[in-house]
Amino acid sequence: MEAVKIFCPATIANVSCGFDVLGLCLDSVGDEMVVRKSDTPGVRITKIDGADLPMETDKNVSGVAAVAMLEALKSNQGFEIEIYKKIKAGSGIGSSAASSAGAVFGINELLGKPFTPAELVQFAMQGEALASGTAHADNVAPALVGGCTLVRSYTPLDVVGIPVPSELYATVVHPQIEVKTADSRAVLKKNLTLSKAIQQWGNVGGFVSGMFLNDYELIARSLEDVIVEPVRSVLIPLFKDVKAAAASAGALGSGISGSGPSIFALSKGAETATKVAEAMTKVYHNSGIAIEVHVSKINPDGCKLL
Repeated sequence: MEAVKIFCPATIANVSCGFDVLGLCLDSVGDEMVVRKSDTPGVRITKIDGADLPMETDKNVSGVAAVAMLEALKSNQGFEIEIYKKIKAGSGIGSSAASSAGAVFGINELLGKPFTPAELVQFAMQGEALASGTAHADNVAPALVGGCTLVRSYTPLDVVGIPVPSELYATVVHPQIEVKTADSRAVLKKNLTLSKAIQQWGNVGGFVSGMFLNDYELIARSLEDVIVEPVRSVLIPLFKDVKAAAASAGALGSGISGSGPSIFALSKGAETATKVAEAMTKVYHNSGIAIEVHVSKINPDGCKLL
């Protein structure tokens, strides 16, 4: 192959209790990207549609991720990248991760798959470092591996795929304001009490167990963030009202998607997820804040060829 066209999925990071370690891959929303081989060594961004982003390779997350991968391979092969953005920057559903993951996924395909999807995460993380100042993997891991992922360790990097119950659906409401990841990380507290840490560890363990056991009630009990959400939620208009509306409509639980401002809810079944979307949407009626709404099954594959 000389070129590939790719779907680069949106993702939900943190999933309430798993700050920087848990992520979910969405199926109904994502970017598209074209990656093609070039006779000229190096990586070039040749087109960006749908967003005002840097074309320079060293200032674009896809370019930085691609270069990191080629350096690891010691490859002189040239590549050109076209990006068709459909995930808004600063939305909280992995806009930078989609670009970073798509670039390394496409190059990997064109080079005969020298890396596994999990091995590609280390390169896509370099794009996240450019975007937010921190090389976190909770978005790029599910974007590349698919489904639900746990970053068990960053040093060394250890990404674990977690099975997803067949009826699990996500609803995402995106208020049309921008919350930059770097800004939302800046408000986080540097220290926490042991009691809060214990509570959060229990929720992470409960969530992972619930996914393995197909236990929706256990998942629901575990979708609680006692560390990050209380601090970040003040940056999101009507957050508490949206969370309450989702619960009333039957959601298993809800929280901040990534660094926000998007708010996600998980539900059992498409019908409930749609009702939850309607309830969350109503909260923003007459608020003067425009929103986007997505209802999605969990994507088991991550990035894929179109």
